[in-house]
Amino acid sequence: MKRQSRRSPFLFFLLLLTACFFSACQKELIPGQHGTVPIDTTGTGTGPGPTVPDTLPSFYSPAAVAIDASGNIFVADYGNNLIRRISPLGMVGTLAGNGQQGRVDNTGMSASFNQPAGIAVDAEGNVYVGDAGNNRIRKISSAGVVTTLAGSDSTGYADGAGITAAFFHPEGLTLDHAGNVYVADAGNNVIRKIAPDGTVSTFAGNSSAIGEAAIFSDPTGVTADGAGNLYVANALKNNILKVTPAGTAATFAGAGDFGSANGPGTVATFYFPNSVAADASGNVYVSDGVNNLIRKISPDGTVNTLAGSGKAGAADGEGTAASFDGPAGLAVDATGNVYVADSNNNLIRKITPAGVVITVAGSGYSGSRNGQATTRNNPKAIGRARAPKFKIF
Repeated sequence: MKRQSRRSPFLFFLLLLTACFFSACQKELIPGQHGTVPIDTTGTGTGPGPTVPDTLPSFYSPAAVAIDASGNIFVADYGNNLIRRISPLGMVGTLAGNGQQGRVDNTGMSASFNQPAGIAVDAEGNVYVGDAGNNRIRKISSAGVVTTLAGSDSTGYADGAGITAAFFHPEGLTLDHAGNVYVADAGNNVIRKIAPDGTVSTFAGNSSAIGEAAIFSDPTGVTADGAGNLYVANALKNNILKVTPAGTAATFAGAGDFGSANGPGTVATFYFPNSVAADASGNVYVSDGVNNLIRKISPDGTVNTLAGSGKAGAADGEGTAASFDGPAGLAVDATGNVYVADSNNNLIRKITPAGVVITVAGSGYSGSRNGQATTRNNPKAIGRARAPKFKIF
């Protein structure tokens, strides 16, 4: 049970209206295969189950992505309650989760998740999951063993060691060079820090602040740069915050109004930005959820549109010729490619440094099929699927 919201009745009405709007929308998708099939039991795409080449793997509202140094892409498959992995060769497999809502710690498919909404991976290959529905932060070892790093059985706000701490719908995750995990604790309107020994503390924000005193309002995404600064997708205030290593937060970009205007940070506008990722040059990328855009913020705070037409769709192409539908989690690799969990399209997309968008994996239909993904460039998306599932947390 979530705690009673402190947000205004107007804001609640606005969110309800937005959710209703998205429920009424129709989207165009890549043609794919229907139905559900057994999922792979090995996480490698080679175990029991339908993992033959060219079966068009499927996802169900993927919420977040992360990429390791070897090029493996990890996906928080929100609607399937699974953690998926896409190998550098394009083989999609299930890393952990049995597909049922739960909070069981175990190995691979013997473990369970509940609405995994955030994901990060460290240099040793450990994967961290913002298990939003369970209010926990989970850890998956390189051997596939799932444990609870922090968080308890109940919704709440408490710092402390491991399972004595409490969260409220934790979502985006990131790590620093020292192995600390930072959590966008969306429901508590704070950024939490988990030390390597599992101790949870509040890094930035005040969960009891209201109104203008509350600089955080539904922080859903977080990323770190090389200097130890954090950048936060502050969804309900339509801005991007920068948090210094000392924990001081200030607006980095976004005037706070709804919109899609580019320009200097204080002039630019967003519409429910939900995820952020930073590259080695200090650029910050933003999933601008309702605008169906991927935005890029340069180190000086200037905002531009990297990709997306602004209309819901699934077309590949260059820059504004491409389209997204409810883009969510982002990740950047060492060569500057940006990966997008295109949530309502049930796709994983890739944006090259030149701004060219291609589809990496996914049939476009909701499902949990594993197998060999085929990277393709679909200039005109076709077919029709069920209503979008874009989430306003």
